[in-house]
Amino acid sequence: MDIIANYGTTLVLVAALFGFLMAWGIGANDVANAMGTSVGTKSLTIRQAIIIAMIFEFAGAYLAGGEVTATIRNGIIDSNAFADTPDLLVLGMIASLLAAGAWLILASYFGWPVSTTHSIIGAIVGFAVVSIGPEAVQWSKFGGIVGSWVITPAISGVIAYFMFISVQKLIFNTDDPLNNAKRYVPFYMFLTALVICLVTIKKGLTHVGLHLSDGEGILLSIAISIAVAFAGWIYIRGQKYNPQDDSKMHFANVEKVFGILMVITACAMAFAHGSNDVANAIGPLSAVASIVASGGEIGGSSHIAWWILPLGGIGIVIGLATMGEKVMATVGTGITHLTPSRGFAAQLATAATVVIASGTGLPISTTQTLVGAVMGVGLARGIAALNLGVLRNIVVSWIITLPAGAILAIAIFYVLQACFS
Repeated sequence: MDIIANYGTTLVLVAALFGFLMAWGIGANDVANAMGTSVGTKSLTIRQAIIIAMIFEFAGAYLAGGEVTATIRNGIIDSNAFADTPDLLVLGMIASLLAAGAWLILASYFGWPVSTTHSIIGAIVGFAVVSIGPEAVQWSKFGGIVGSWVITPAISGVIAYFMFISVQKLIFNTDDPLNNAKRYVPFYMFLTALVICLVTIKKGLTHVGLHLSDGEGILLSIAISIAVAFAGWIYIRGQKYNPQDDSKMHFANVEKVFGILMVITACAMAFAHGSNDVANAIGPLSAVASIVASGGEIGGSSHIAWWILPLGGIGIVIGLATMGEKVMATVGTGITHLTPSRGFAAQLATAATVVIASGTGLPISTTQTLVGAVMGVGLARGIAALNLGVLRNIVVSWIITLPAGAILAIAIFYVLQACFS
């Protein structure tokens, strides 16, 4: 308690710095892999992806990131265990932010798409075990986390596989692929918009005063999706298609039709991602600010100070702009060759899996979901279409993320204790 009383302002400033670093890591890794399919299919350039992320990630984080956030991310530790020693919780949360942020930046440097959620969870568990003991951790939560390494990529992979198979049967393997693309792509636009609207409404917009029941949310999503499909139908028919393009690259005009879908998906997923995953950075930061402001009292939730959400949003955008290129390359071109139609199937499968997970309470990593979806699209063309070496590196990075976060957090926690004692 003396540490909070004597160093309260310093602790909040240090937490803000490390929270910014964590947001930077989220932008460099998580946002980059979300944008990787659009860049890999050449539907967007890296510069365009960064601009879209700047607008929609920041809007999602600031507008829909939430007025209230859980103090302890995902309830992985019991905050009551720290009731008598809130200074340990404050130092531990600061250590967790630096540890998770450092790991994300290291993984981004090597181009590994890892889970930001698992990074912060591993870090929080690490400091909790050495500060209070194993009893501070709710170990039952770990079964779901480990299961998510297999379950969510499998679900998204299966959805992406069958989605791309449907595209092949309805469009590519027909006598008139271009006209069939014009006919069916507005339906795929409707489906894409519907899924992403459900993701956005379910995961964010309650925090901007839009309190909708499940039924109202579905009706609003359907109305928006119909409007998107109609606008897409008009746009597709207004485009000019040059038959000579198909001689340079087979189905070039069909892929041009799918290109607009990738842009829509990139914008909407960036907003949904910003509204949800910014909590990995601002949750621990908000906890520190709240505990210091209350003089050491630990609450179950905390109101976010006005400056925290912009800090997270700015950090995410800068992380993508400065370090996102390698992770984009891994997801967009490293796992399998993507075209706009394949990228669309992967993005839609990712969004659909997020909707399923939100409705069922299934633990989920956006990164692992997207990687699974890209694998599913690759498998639709045969196992030879996958780069198994890249996939091996990705899976290994997933497995070591939890212990890496924990080890780094433990080391940093002891250093902070020594500095503030």
